[in-house]
Amino acid sequence: MPLVNWDRISFLGVEVMRNVLLAIDGSKPSEETAKFVARLPHFDPVDLTVVSVVHRRFVHASYSTNELIEKAYEQDRANAMKSLERVALLFEGANVQVKTELLEGVVGESIVEKAKEIKADLVVVGATGHSQISRMLLGSISDFVATHAPCSVLVVRPEGLPANGEPLKVCLGYEGTGPCQAALEELMESPWRGQTELNVVLVAACLNDLYADSNCVQYYKKELARAKEQLEEVSDHVTTHFLEDVHYGEAITRFVETHGINLVVLGETPRSQFSRFLLGSTSQYVLRHVPCSVWITRNRMIEGLKHKRVESSSKTALS
Repeated sequence: MPLVNWDRISFLGVEVMRNVLLAIDGSKPSEETAKFVARLPHFDPVDLTVVSVVHRRFVHASYSTNELIEKAYEQDRANAMKSLERVALLFEGANVQVKTELLEGVVGESIVEKAKEIKADLVVVGATGHSQISRMLLGSISDFVATHAPCSVLVVRPEGLPANGEPLKVCLGYEGTGPCQAALEELMESPWRGQTELNVVLVAACLNDLYADSNCVQYYKKELARAKEQLEEVSDHVTTHFLEDVHYGEAITRFVETHGINLVVLGETPRSQFSRFLLGSTSQYVLRHVPCSVWITRNRMIEGLKHKRVESSSKTALS
């Protein structure tokens, strides 16, 4: 699936995603992550910042030990620079402005700080990888970035990606709430036509015989129909699924496994301070249990919260 060049548009007054931060570590899985990013459809233009983080270790040891650590650090820097060059070549000829940067520091924190600095719309990290000195972009790193990044996050599991020529199977967890609708709208910021199958999954918890004939089921099905109608503006293949289960995360995980899903999209509500975000129980469960990539969307919820805060400040000033 090649990169798609479409005219840049916006939805509901929010600018489409165009500023992406891709974190790599030189491992084969992280380069597979970069290839996946290169395959994702997008509206042009896209500003892509590719970073690799090298963590310098300081230990109280003998001179010879410190010398070995320094040599390993320098080797990591050299390998990281080569990896950045290889990844940049993946985007040659595409309508993508690529910048590469070598960072030094604690891996997860450095990625999050860089995302804040460049005001990223999306941070992409791999779920596996390693370097000579420290383990990088492993579960703990991707979990940290997904939890703390000030924007949407895509955690890529290369082993769950489709082979060349196979369709990309996407699952959107949806229930009509604010975060879910925001996730749908963020998904609509990309053209998914062609070899992409979009599945909208609504999980109704605690439905039983008592409520089976109520308006609740009809409401859920209407929400699914509305979601499908919206997504058909950007996709040729949209299918809806109504599931009953007491555990949302488990239901999504089972659906992913039985349908061979490659990418799960979930809406996340920002918590507490705007500069810090905590994963909700559902997104955390799905991120840690599904065998595929996970896209946690936040941008539209953040914009909405900022808008409300501005309105609140204005009202306070007038009173």
